[in-house]
Amino acid sequence: QVRLAESGGGSVQAGGSLELSCVVSTYDFRPYIAGWFRQAPGMEREVVAIIDTYGQQQFYADSVKERFTITRANAKMTAYLEMNNVEPEDTAMYYCAASRRPWVVNPKEHDFESWGLGTQVTVSS
Repeated sequence: QVRLAESGGGSVQAGGSLELSCVVSTYDFRPYIAGWFRQAPGMEREVVAIIDTYGQQQFYADSVKERFTITRANAKMTAYLEMNNVEPEDTAMYYCAASRRPWVVNPKEHDFESWGLGTQVTVSS
């Protein structure tokens, strides 16, 4: 397992933008796929987006397609989630996750073994 630390959360109005960052504490980030999940109050944790080890393949939940973009900078040990045109329904705690699997089809929470503590995103209408 590796340690992950999210940042960049906050309050934003609907239609606005926010960028989350996730710094991974490891000597080499490249073997890990990275993902962003979110959990709203009273709801289960759900996948938002994941990215493969070199940033060539991404998966997005239908609810965020065309609005969110996941990227990574291996040299900086960092994964990012750019959130555009946010909606009140995007309000949740956002978690960064990492896995040593080469790729995951239909990603779920149990596919990732390392997690950050989360960063809160609140979207007001």
